[in-house]
Amino acid sequence: MGLISHNEAMALIEGRHGNVFSALGYSAEAERVVALVPDAERVWLLGNNEAIEMQSVVPGLFAVRWQGGLYRLRAQNAQVTWDFEDPYRFAPVLGQIDEYLIGEGKHKALWKVLGAHVITHDGHRGVHFATWAPEAKRVSVVGGFNNWDGRRHQMRRRGATGVWEIFLPGLQPGEAYKYEILGADGRMMPTKADPVGFGAQHPPETSSVVRELGLHPWSDGAWMTRREAAQDIHAPISIYEVHLGSWKRDWADGGRPLSYYELASDLLNYVVDMGFTHIELLPITEHPFDGSWGYQPIGLYSPTIRHGRPEEFAAFVDEAHKRGLGVILDWVPGHFPTDEHGLRQYDGTPLYEHGDPREGFHQDWNTLIYNFGRREVKNYLLANALFWLQEYHLDGLRVDAVASMLYRDYSRKDGEWVANKFGGRENLEAIEFLQEVNSEAYGGAQGIMTVAEESTAYPGVSHPVHAGGLGFGYKWNMGWMNDSLRYFSRDPIHRKHHHNELSFASSYIYSENFVLPISHDEVVHGKGSMIGKMPGTDVEKFANLRAFYAFQWAHPGKKLLFMGQEFAQWTEWAQAEALHWHLLQHKPHQGVQQLIRDLNRLYKTLPALHWGDCEPQGFGWIDADNADQSVYVFERRAPNVDPVVICANLTSQDRTMRIGLPQGGSWVEILNTDSGHYGGTNWGNLGFIEAQGERAMGRDHSAEIYLPPLAVVYFTPG
Repeated sequence: MGLISHNEAMALIEGRHGNVFSALGYSAEAERVVALVPDAERVWLLGNNEAIEMQSVVPGLFAVRWQGGLYRLRAQNAQVTWDFEDPYRFAPVLGQIDEYLIGEGKHKALWKVLGAHVITHDGHRGVHFATWAPEAKRVSVVGGFNNWDGRRHQMRRRGATGVWEIFLPGLQPGEAYKYEILGADGRMMPTKADPVGFGAQHPPETSSVVRELGLHPWSDGAWMTRREAAQDIHAPISIYEVHLGSWKRDWADGGRPLSYYELASDLLNYVVDMGFTHIELLPITEHPFDGSWGYQPIGLYSPTIRHGRPEEFAAFVDEAHKRGLGVILDWVPGHFPTDEHGLRQYDGTPLYEHGDPREGFHQDWNTLIYNFGRREVKNYLLANALFWLQEYHLDGLRVDAVASMLYRDYSRKDGEWVANKFGGRENLEAIEFLQEVNSEAYGGAQGIMTVAEESTAYPGVSHPVHAGGLGFGYKWNMGWMNDSLRYFSRDPIHRKHHHNELSFASSYIYSENFVLPISHDEVVHGKGSMIGKMPGTDVEKFANLRAFYAFQWAHPGKKLLFMGQEFAQWTEWAQAEALHWHLLQHKPHQGVQQLIRDLNRLYKTLPALHWGDCEPQGFGWIDADNADQSVYVFERRAPNVDPVVICANLTSQDRTMRIGLPQGGSWVEILNTDSGHYGGTNWGNLGFIEAQGERAMGRDHSAEIYLPPLAVVYFTPG
């Protein structure tokens, strides 16, 4: 009898063996070595100081008698001879505990065992690959290192967990690779990028790339120590939302986007100068289509190569921290694209997604929905959240499209959705997933914050999990955003009929911990820019916009502004371009930019403007009902400090009027959006007002003030 049967040899060479580690490599029982080298004509075993030529069993498969001991292989064809280590002589890498935790869906550090890791194993440096494909008949890692031949490096199946692994000695970082998967029905799947890959090729190429984690030496200890206080509900949080690819471009180099290193200089310098406390990045998780802005990611564990390698992204975050800036990532666990090289039908079955399109397909975005009820899928996403917080020291996650996760009938007609087990519309599995993510994130990374983009009235989004809430730190206030934008887009002459659009938010402003967002969503898809939404002449548009921003910064809630709106870009955002920085040659645009600087400065330095963003004691109306004059007067306050009184005149007519004040004495006009510094007409109160003991608006003290048209004025005791 030969060293290996013809049937087994053919199964190996045709890639349908099913258990290659039982046949390839060294077998002590059979006293043989079998090597699969499809592109070789001759192969030798190198061991015991000799070279033994192996027998060609069938073309590409070689065998030889061997009684044990270390060996290498030498292969030859008409073009080249090469020596290599036999990957099938190495023991498994994954341990039983890892295997158990993966099977149970409880491996919180999943990225440390799945994916492609550069390691030293049995004395040899190489790359360990592991992926989850439970229904696959075969999984192979393929790349240029094996001529993309799925027969060469067929992986070892690890029991019932559905994990496949292989160690490839000698492989180096920077290698492109994919997984070739033979599905349960015998159908060969399109080659797949690694779901836990740490790097990727430049689009439109679709392979994963071997990258090492932990190459960047962190030096942000001071920030990490104090960030819990910096992200507390009582702290000033002012967020600059950024799409890295279009903030600026290098026109001297073909209009390319800036690198992470360049952004660590140019962008961070700008954000510090503008006075923001945080940067929020539109998704930098790897994505195939630029036009998705990152919201259709495939490489959830990979910072996009568009700006550099993983260690360069880490350097960007580190530099932000050294400058006192928090970094928030837009995180997308709600859906994923249908690209063939992604998660769709990963092992030939609906593995990550639901099989039923009524549960597993987003009609709005033509994307697939994760199966939150499957423990391994929940584990994959939960570990991904912890990955960004722990490996890259990110300070928060803003979770995209939470409303679409919470409701099974989201954007669906009757008959197009499946009720939960109680017959309701709530997605109970997604709710449990979000609660678990928040619990683990806050427990696994000290001082972070999570933010929900949630547009419905779902109760308790930012309430603790133990109290029945979802456990987010903050929630975007979409109601405030919609009402205030609707109000400010109206002709001032009609605003008196819609006075409650600005005052209504006070009825619920403390039901959640809110962020007031003017995000990218408000300046795309034909919605125009912020300055474009404002009514009137150009002069009136700028006055309205300045008043809007001053109102936003005075209103309870943390602040968020999308890039370009801080200097009143005229056109809506376009991801393929850069911001229109040339507009800053003009004084009106300079004025809006300076206003944002000053608003951030006041917001950070005056506790009355930020302490009570999420505390009812921090806000009080002085006059909420002056609809005829479209005037609003309210105060912001904090314990043991001076209050700030805000007066807004949102008509085109100037006004002199008496307002109530919390106390007597001199009050300083600390901000006036009509100031000449901001491009206004410079009408105001000559810097201060004097409060007398004359009762007005329910207060024992009052003062006569002048309110310019379309302006907001801040006062604080002098």
